[in-house]
Amino acid sequence: MKTSLIRWLGLLAPVVLLLILGGCAFVNVPLISPIRGLEEKIVEGEGDAKILLLDVTGIISEEKRRVSGIFENVSMIDEFREALKKAESDKKIAALVIRINSPGGTVTASDILHHEILRYKKKTGKRVVACLMDVAASGGYYVAMAADEVVAHPTTITGSIGVIAVKFSVQELFNKIGVGQETIKSGDMKDILSPFRPSTPEEKKLLQDIIDQLHGRFVEVVAAGRKDLARPAILRLADGRIYTAQQALDYKLVDRVGYLDEAIEGVKSSLQLGKASVVVYYRQGSYKGTIYSSLNGGGGPVFNLISIEGENILSSQGVRFLYLWAP
Repeated sequence: MKTSLIRWLGLLAPVVLLLILGGCAFVNVPLISPIRGLEEKIVEGEGDAKILLLDVTGIISEEKRRVSGIFENVSMIDEFREALKKAESDKKIAALVIRINSPGGTVTASDILHHEILRYKKKTGKRVVACLMDVAASGGYYVAMAADEVVAHPTTITGSIGVIAVKFSVQELFNKIGVGQETIKSGDMKDILSPFRPSTPEEKKLLQDIIDQLHGRFVEVVAAGRKDLARPAILRLADGRIYTAQQALDYKLVDRVGYLDEAIEGVKSSLQLGKASVVVYYRQGSYKGTIYSSLNGGGGPVFNLISIEGENILSSQGVRFLYLWAP
């Protein structure tokens, strides 16, 4: 029986090969599975009421996250908005706890996340608590200002309230290796902050004006989120420096210092919930076993987001305005 089967397969193989090479047959083999929707998983507790854990992890950006450096997944903004939309439709969601572990990111992406949280609160009336983890600086802190309460982990580094734009200069390097660059432009400011020439005083002033306006917006966001802080006090704190959790508490930049489980218990207490299920959203293939399981969006490799994505965000697409702690 086996001999006959092998013989038939041997006869069929050349025919199949000829059909494929002759264009008479097409074989479509998907290399990657389509991205599936978010699913819910209980990671702790019990009861009908739900406390949803969401993550803001790594560089805050609208760029799509890469898996293995080749295939693209959804962006942080896409995934966060998708999660909020799913939460809006679930009447059992009593509150959100947003874990923030980020040095910040682009000005616009940080502002979008902040806006989306405010929109969710206005539409649902649900309580939102920000829990700051390892680093919640600059844009990470900006996002936290949309929450009703900010809890810092005892070892959190936060603050860095400010704006940065980075220019890499390659003029001297090009001169040494004998490479020149020529730009044809419609106006003096068209190639502002070009890496191929020194910046003019006029260009520096123009960029500083933009930086000052974006910094002013950051201060306004902090003022709206920290109502106990007067604007002059915020301005003194908003010089870009970072703070420990205890320093942030002393300066009223956060409400409490505590652990994630304490933040969750605080939510239960404030809402008078005797029991509640702590849930996360995930995609198939990712591990979500406890409240400390990160929301990675898939089962791909985990990179050092600061060293890899941080370099990309600083060097790609020219100069970018960032709410980012980038030492």
